[in-house]
Amino acid sequence: MASHIVGYPRMGPKRELKFALESFWDGKSSAEELQKVAADLRVAIWKQMADAGIKYIPSNTFSYYDQVLDTTTMLGAVPPRYNWNGGEIGFDIYFSMARGNAVVPAMEMTKWFDTNYHYIVPELGPDVKFSYASHKAVNEYQEAKALGIDTIPVLVGPVSFLLLSKTAKGVDRSFSLLSLISKIIPVYKEVVAELKAAGATWIQFDEPTLVKDLDAHQLQAFTHAYAELESSLSGLNVLIETYFADVTAEAYRTLTSLKGVTAYGFDLVRGAKTRNLIKEGFPAGKFLFAGVVDGRNIWANNLASSLSSLQTIEDIVGKDRVVVSTSCSLLHTAVDLVNETKLDQEIKSWLAFAAQKVVEVNALAKALSGQKDEAFFSANAAALASRKSSPRVTNEAVQKAAAALKGSDHRRATNVSARLDAQQKKLNLPILPTTTIGSFPQHADLRRIRREFKANKISEEEYVKFIKEEIHKVVKLQEELDIDVLVHGEPERNDMVEYFGEQLSGFAFTANGWVQSYGSRCVKPPIIYGDVSRPKAMTVFWSSMAQSMTKRPMKGMLTGPVTILNWSFVRDDQPRHETCYQIALAIKDEVEDLEKAGVTVIQIDEAALREGLPLRKSEEAFYLNWAVHSFRITNVGVKDSTQIHTHMCYSNFNDIIHSIIDMDADVITIENSRSDEKLLSVFREGVKYGAGIGPGVYDIHSPRIPPTEEIADRISKMLAVLESHVLWVNPDCGLKTRKYTEVKPALTNMVAAAKQIRTQLAKPT
Repeated sequence: MASHIVGYPRMGPKRELKFALESFWDGKSSAEELQKVAADLRVAIWKQMADAGIKYIPSNTFSYYDQVLDTTTMLGAVPPRYNWNGGEIGFDIYFSMARGNAVVPAMEMTKWFDTNYHYIVPELGPDVKFSYASHKAVNEYQEAKALGIDTIPVLVGPVSFLLLSKTAKGVDRSFSLLSLISKIIPVYKEVVAELKAAGATWIQFDEPTLVKDLDAHQLQAFTHAYAELESSLSGLNVLIETYFADVTAEAYRTLTSLKGVTAYGFDLVRGAKTRNLIKEGFPAGKFLFAGVVDGRNIWANNLASSLSSLQTIEDIVGKDRVVVSTSCSLLHTAVDLVNETKLDQEIKSWLAFAAQKVVEVNALAKALSGQKDEAFFSANAAALASRKSSPRVTNEAVQKAAAALKGSDHRRATNVSARLDAQQKKLNLPILPTTTIGSFPQHADLRRIRREFKANKISEEEYVKFIKEEIHKVVKLQEELDIDVLVHGEPERNDMVEYFGEQLSGFAFTANGWVQSYGSRCVKPPIIYGDVSRPKAMTVFWSSMAQSMTKRPMKGMLTGPVTILNWSFVRDDQPRHETCYQIALAIKDEVEDLEKAGVTVIQIDEAALREGLPLRKSEEAFYLNWAVHSFRITNVGVKDSTQIHTHMCYSNFNDIIHSIIDMDADVITIENSRSDEKLLSVFREGVKYGAGIGPGVYDIHSPRIPPTEEIADRISKMLAVLESHVLWVNPDCGLKTRKYTEVKPALTNMVAAAKQIRTQLAKPT
């Protein structure tokens, strides 16, 4: 009976690590106190898996920020600006790389494949001196062993580490990151040697880039790397883990031919086609770690179907050669259903969070070995039948409205340049208009008021009074700062997706279904269990109130359909695009109600559009077609004089720029500063963008306050590739995670920089 978990959530069932991190960053607690919280969480996770009967328990999947940053630290690949002088890397350097500090900015952060998790991008070049600078993997293995729990230490594999990196600033773009293989392998050898000496018998290398479209040179890098490691790995069982998609036939051949490898892990939920490759041939004597329990969603597993699949695989691979596993790390799902005491009981019976998925993995492993728990399987079948037959899942009117969308591409009747002219006549904005992305700092009193209102501890009248005062403060501050297009600050919203989901039909909500997004940032994805519609207006009350407080334009703030979809746990009983079209129709109703209420600028955030892009090129066009179409549906009916904004952040957008143009928004604000202005390169290469565009001028995920001259320099660089009449000036993203002591000076400098450049542009040449 063999069972395995790829990885597990780190934050804790009630976000214990989040609060410990933030307390440490604020100087309210010590490093020792943070380490104690982390150690307690690790121990609880290991014991939980051991008690559940899991045979192959992972270690070194815990992280204070993210596992790629941990690997950067392990390899001593610290960019020179952080002034690291060698030795074991501590919190000061580690968190400076992740978050920046008062002197230097953070490293770039981007999405982890097609998830809402983020990682810190390594900055590499030919002059990086790699050295073994963090013994975390060995320390955590020994920590578990001291408890009597033998674990599989997990490392990000050497090739995926390089393929997930970028060339450092100043390094020629033609430099091959894979040429660094021979420089990092010696460090991996040191780590492996220490793990062997500590008693490890298995080691797991995560090589998720094997699911991407790789060329022959990239595939050869895997062969080269593991040939170099072969002698060091002697005496160890080695698992190469892949996840998030199928592997190609070429990648499968490369993977199953690697030297010194004992086992291969595959995602058989999102990578169902990999099953065909397994049927065509699997190396004799090797183990297959079969990822049949979904690590990225919260629906209960179809145990009967999974068991049948496992039995088929066992017939091919051999008895006792199949290990039942999760499709990927459980990091991407919520922690434990036990904490959901208020969740609708019928819906709760359809779900499995991380703790329940551990039990499912073990139940399948036992069943495969002939020890099937008939009662457990019967209860699972009953829950699946209940979900399939429940009347609350289907709304015929919604399905009919979504079906009627076929046959139109839903484009606004007038082209964007004519619309911008009409909007300028109405808005009368200066050149280089300034704005922010939406949210303002969410302080403790604000969070307390929202909690008390939800718990019925204060009246609706008291709640509205408090939120109105908060909006007034935000409006007044923006007017004092002389920002051109204002926002109301979103004080009524804890989360940009949860807020809308709570007001749409077909959604359910958890009390503690938190999932890590990056660092200490956690989100609580809604659960889309049925057809989606909008029973009543969602934002009109607050947006109208905010607009009444100022003569300046006030943005109505909405989350777009693709982002709501990608940041939710989505029903798996119909295609994702059908659910997205339903959400688009609901947002369309809201857009039109905002316009009727006199809101002339409406922002429909699509922060997660790039995130949902399939990992394989052959599947991209279909996704982009329905995703972009969904956005256009939301605003197809508005007047030319109503300005539609959208916002995107923390992904690589250059490869989808033509789809972004095809969204046909009037203005797009987009992350730019933290990624070293990578976005601007696409315009240098000749892409023409006729709509308004605001590449972010400073990084809001760092406490650092950028000086005016730095922001002015960024604006000047933008003007070298963009026309002044389309350029907007704004931060990278919303300000909810920052403090007012950081936001006020940063925005002051931003506005001053915009005015400085306006003055320069007004001078005769």
